[in-house]
Amino acid sequence: MNVLLDTNIVLDVLLDRVPHVHDSGAIWRACDAGRCSGYISATCLTTIYYVVGRSAGRDAALSAVDRCLAAFEVAPVYRETLEAARRLAGADFEDDVQIACAMTSFLDCIVTRDPHGFATSSVPVLSPGLFLDHLDARRPPH
Repeated sequence: MNVLLDTNIVLDVLLDRVPHVHDSGAIWRACDAGRCSGYISATCLTTIYYVVGRSAGRDAALSAVDRCLAAFEVAPVYRETLEAARRLAGADFEDDVQIACAMTSFLDCIVTRDPHGFATSSVPVLSPGLFLDHLDARRPPH
C-alpha cells in the first residue's frame, strides 16, 4: 500500500507531539518495516524544515529533512500537480496540493489528522488510527 503522509503526521514524530506521536510513530515504523510505502510531498519537506527550524534550530531542521529523505519516498510537485491542486475546491491550497500529489503519484490513500481539510479528495483519506486498523487487518495471522 502506497500512502501519502500529511505534514502533521511527520511533524508529530519529529517534534514528539503528544498524544499524536503514538499513532504517527506507529505509522512511521510500519513504513520502516515495509508494511506500507510512505510518501511525503516535496512541499512537505520545506514546511518541515521551517517548522522544526523555528522550534529547534537549523541543525535540527536539516536533520529532520535527512530523516524524512531516508524514511520516505517523495511525491513530486510539478506544474501539473499545482494546476490540478488549483482546480480542486478545497478551502486550503496547501491541502489541495497534498491531494494532487496523491492523485498524480497514484497513491492509495492520504493519512492526516485533518480530514476536514481533505473533504474534496478523490483519494481515500484516513485518520492515523483508521489507517493503523486497516494495516492490522491486512497483516497475515501468525
